[in-house]
Amino acid sequence: MVATRSRPLGRLALHAILIGFSVLMVAPFFAMLLVSLVPQQAFLARQFGLDQWTLDNYRETFRIVPFGRYYLNSAIVSVTVTLVQILISSLAAFAFARLRFRGRDAIFVLYLATLMIPFPVTLIPNFLIVKNLGWYDSYRALIVPALFSVFSTFLLRQYYRTLPMELDEAARMDGANSWRIWAQIILPLSGPVLAALAIFVFQGVWNDFLWPLVVTTSENMRTIPVGLAAFVGQYSTAWGLLMAGAIIALLPVLLIYILAQKWFVQGITLSGMGGR
Repeated sequence: MVATRSRPLGRLALHAILIGFSVLMVAPFFAMLLVSLVPQQAFLARQFGLDQWTLDNYRETFRIVPFGRYYLNSAIVSVTVTLVQILISSLAAFAFARLRFRGRDAIFVLYLATLMIPFPVTLIPNFLIVKNLGWYDSYRALIVPALFSVFSTFLLRQYYRTLPMELDEAARMDGANSWRIWAQIILPLSGPVLAALAIFVFQGVWNDFLWPLVVTTSENMRTIPVGLAAFVGQYSTAWGLLMAGAIIALLPVLLIYILAQKWFVQGITLSGMGGR
């Protein structure tokens, strides 16, 4: 009887803790939304009453800077990188997980070791390559260096290794080559992990600040994170405009996560990150 009574109390305490942490996680976003709805003077005076709420900050965001162009650039770069990176990583992961060739594991270890190299170390060499190729301040500079990802290949390889090899053997007995096995067997079984990876990649590219800042110089090629920096001055910050721009920038990532939430959770669970 005592154990039966303790279960509801334990579950209630667990829910209370989870709700408390959820409030802590969501509170900054509500604060960001609140600041975006009040004028700069009201924010500095800490006046957040309903009579102060307005959408002027959102309108001013598009008037002061070409925010629509920033949005378009981020969308083009993020969607292109997400699709092509997943395609390339999927092919590489298929080779490392399903094909047998000499030195496969050694090559993959060396390949994986590049994850230990910090991005700032390769920033200048990558910039010099982009500059010498004549890609500076162009979509190619923003897209091409991000098409190849060790992490994406690793994540997909771990998932592919969980699929039975008997599927490949049966397909080869029916005359299928490696391309058909990858396209008609492996990919259809990888929907959840591909969805999870797509969210990771899209969010990472959408929020990237340093690389677009280095390889772009004109207003027409800037992405949203770089464009938002225009609201931060040396002596003052337009908090209302900055928060309004951040809210607008947050919407695509939030929408994608809401729509693909089920697949995202399944993909993280199924990938395992441990292999066989």
